[in-house]
Amino acid sequence: MKLPLRLFFLLILSTLLFIASPVIAFETGTASWYGGKFQGRKTANGETFDTNKLTAAHKTLPFNTLVKVTNNNNDQWVIVRINDRGPFVEGRVIDLSRAAAEAIDMTISGVAPVALEIVSLPDGATEANLVKSESVHPEGIPENYKIQIASFSSAANAYNCLQKLASAGMDAEIEKSDAGMLRVIIPSVEKEDIDNIKLKLKAIGFNSPLIRHN
Repeated sequence: MKLPLRLFFLLILSTLLFIASPVIAFETGTASWYGGKFQGRKTANGETFDTNKLTAAHKTLPFNTLVKVTNNNNDQWVIVRINDRGPFVEGRVIDLSRAAAEAIDMTISGVAPVALEIVSLPDGATEANLVKSESVHPEGIPENYKIQIASFSSAANAYNCLQKLASAGMDAEIEKSDAGMLRVIIPSVEKEDIDNIKLKLKAIGFNSPLIRHN
């Protein structure tokens, strides 16, 4: 599929932002997207909504937070800026602009399971305050997680990753996504063990694991 030139350049900017910034928080759930009658209206932070920009609505995250949104059906991702509030439908965690939905191939389906990772926070907001509060867990802070190390289309690469983790003394397994991607995960991790496991992963070259709710 050939991307429109506008969306291509937005995605290039999104990628550069991600490369330059560490991932610092997490959330999973269902994403939706909005446009149409909302085009040109005021967002919750006072901006004029433009569905052709990479923005999104979230219930609680501070305005101007940059969030990496990964479509768990196909592992495509995009970085959006929070400038609105919502979605106001039970079970949904983020409402994307049309441009952002196009970037992760969910405009036709309308909704998709996603993982959210905070790339950067606005001035005055801290990682510690977010992770220890319900700001990144509107449905309540979970006690049990899985840690996704990497995602592969090649079975050989996935098993090589498993072996590297095993050599470091970590028990991992492979989870297959609906799109056929092979995700290497540590399946059941208690909240208090997350930081220690992240340090072990960093020591063997895995710097950006994805923390997911079980």
